Amino acid sequence: MEIENKIWEGTPSQWMNFMFYLCCIFLIIAFGLGLILALWKFLDTKYNKVKITDQRIIERRGILSISTNQLELYRVKDIRLEQPLILRIFGLSNIELTTSDSTDPIYILKGIEDGSELIEKIRIAIDNRRDLKGVRELDFH
Repeated sequence: MEIENKIWEGTPSQWMNFMFYLCCIFLIIAFGLGLILALWKFLDTKYNKVKITDQRIIERRGILSISTNQLELYRVKDIRLEQPLILRIFGLSNIELTTSDSTDPIYILKGIEDGSELIEKIRIAIDNRRDLKGVRELDFH
């Protein structure tokens, strides 16, 4: 049995919800409902736990019910770093992984600090995992 080494572990930044929280302020003033919505969004982000190892990405999320999703790194075909202006202001980015996984062909890690550093660690882990499993990518056009 192989031992997995942790590359990164964390949650998306709450800054991802900035515009949602801003809208909730108006709902608090108008209806009082905004506080409940903002709290739910805060908890939803807080309980979205992501762990990246040298073998897979494990995402565990949920407030009342919990679901766990796993993506094997050798299935990742392409990596893309996105840094929209609002995220760049706060030093955050999104990492988009294009995969051969049928349930998650596009997997996005949102609101990640030091995304360019993490993307390099993921890329190295993908290459190592593919070599270990003997997986090769073939594209047909």
